[in-house]
Amino acid sequence: MTQDLSKLDTWFNRKWRPAMAWSYMIICLFDFIVAPVLWSLFMAMYKGNVTEAWSPLTLQGAGLFHLSMGAILGVTAWSRGQEKMTLSSPHINRQSYARTPSRSTDEENYEERQYPSINREDR
Repeated sequence: MTQDLSKLDTWFNRKWRPAMAWSYMIICLFDFIVAPVLWSLFMAMYKGNVTEAWSPLTLQGAGLFHLSMGAILGVTAWSRGQEKMTLSSPHINRQSYARTPSRSTDEENYEERQYPSINREDR
């Protein structure tokens, strides 16, 4: 049961940033390209001409949606950059940041938290 949860956690931790970016891109494409074209076609077919313009849904409420998504994506991109810089630093032991299967005893978990920079092969 623990292995299944760790696989889900690992997948979610790796994929949530790209999923947020893709969903934001899809929302923007729909709200600024697809919906206005469909709206214009609908108006032209049923009313004969386009009398009303499409009002983007995400710009209602003073564009707070775009501000919040920009903040979320900006902060996550910045934090991911910090993670990559930390992992690429020659002074950091990369093995301490590697994902490992859960330990079998609490003593090993405690030791890992106390001394994360010690190589696992040295123990």
